[in-house]
Amino acid sequence: MGRGTWSWIVPDGLWEIAEPLIPPSRVRPQGGGTQDIPDETLFAAIIYVLVSGCAWRALPPCFGISKSTAHRRFLIWSRAEVWGRLHEEILHRLDDAGLLDLSRAVLDSAHVRAKSWGELTGPSRVDRGRPGSEMHVLSDANGLPLLVGVTAANTHDSLALKPVITGHQTRHDPHRGRHFKPQRLHADKAYDIPHLRKWLRGKRIGVRIARKGVESSQRLGEAEHDRCRSRRTTVVALTPARR
Repeated sequence: MGRGTWSWIVPDGLWEIAEPLIPPSRVRPQGGGTQDIPDETLFAAIIYVLVSGCAWRALPPCFGISKSTAHRRFLIWSRAEVWGRLHEEILHRLDDAGLLDLSRAVLDSAHVRAKSWGELTGPSRVDRGRPGSEMHVLSDANGLPLLVGVTAANTHDSLALKPVITGHQTRHDPHRGRHFKPQRLHADKAYDIPHLRKWLRGKRIGVRIARKGVESSQRLGEAEHDRCRSRRTTVVALTPARR
């Protein structure tokens, strides 16, 4: 499909990776009246919405499916953990090709406004108390996103460090190769908590976190360069969510 109909929205090779992860469609017990839509068409439509950030109701007619059909399949595949497994498979392939650099990792966060209140939203500290969430992005030394965590906007950034690092280490299959653990973690002053430094060292992860009142992020040299790269990754990843 990468070189076919949907190559303008689906990168080459992505469908070939995703196809084995797609659960089989269930036959409606009432039968009749439903159009047989190829999974690759549904996949392309969903990718379009996720990348463009448009509303489901704005799905272009070129896909030949309704907004409700695309959204329903997105929910079905989300419950089947298709997107997380797809991300994991891509990371494995990048690692096999020597393109994943875990000599250091960078943890950064960004605020995203929410349209309504929910379990992972809270009054924003930077948006006049409006509902919002914090997206915590862990990326490798090349800026490739390894894992994204979500917390309420009024949750301190430091509380996301353990879940994100633990989630990254436990989600990968150790039988496919080396252990997925960054050698060092770079982060800003929001994560400068003594017990977090101790916890990271206990996991044999080097710590390069700016110290409050001691050093600025700009003086971290390589760490600041990596953080800028991570910030670009975070902005790109969250651009659709902010529209």
